[in-house]
Amino acid sequence: MPTPWPTEIRLAKDRRTLHVSFEDGKSFALPAELLRVESPSAEVQGHGPTQKKTVPGKAEVEIIKVEPVGHYAVKLSFDDMHDTGIFGWDYLRELGETGEAKMQAYLDELAAKGLSRERRR
Repeated sequence: MPTPWPTEIRLAKDRRTLHVSFEDGKSFALPAELLRVESPSAEVQGHGPTQKKTVPGKAEVEIIKVEPVGHYAVKLSFDDMHDTGIFGWDYLRELGETGEAKMQAYLDELAAKGLSRERRR
């Protein structure tokens, strides 16, 4: 079954949440931090399942631009200058449905590696 088409993609005024609504009525509020640390870019995901990077210091990251990519995705630019991830509709839907579990796994990974969500000053 194909992924439902998004009917709205809206960036919150504080730039920390991307709201995505789909034609089947499902809506998700995706935190910028989750989108940044789960970016589908090779910089984050690597080139294979064992190469995924743990990205610390993104608790306060903001989305500064949302650009359409054809009819299948959006490109997000973050205030830390990361802008290479292309977020397809199916991936946005996946993050909406599994975001809490992915965020908890990320927090557990940070703790296991002695890393922090907070930016180094």
